[in-house]
Amino acid sequence: MIKSEIISELSNKIKNKINKPDIEKTINVFLDEIINQIKNNKATEIRKFGRFYQKKIVGKNNARDPRTGQKISTKEKISVSFKMSKALKNRINLDYRE
Repeated sequence: MIKSEIISELSNKIKNKINKPDIEKTINVFLDEIINQIKNNKATEIRKFGRFYQKKIVGKNNARDPRTGQKISTKEKISVSFKMSKALKNRINLDYRE
């Protein structure tokens, strides 16, 4: 599902009481705030959903270029990790417990 589909689905669920541009602005503010917190190395937790946090990937000195086979060193990178809550895990796996 893409962002425009989420906006349409939310608009339909609240029976068009809030127009789509306002829903889009709200989603953008929500996502921007999560991104800003991750940039500042702060975790963002949404109760009963999960936690977004920054994870550092250590650079390697002896990596290889797959095309040439030449040894190269890679730089440290930052990645985003997500850990789902128990409530979300249980809700997703409800049908698979049998």
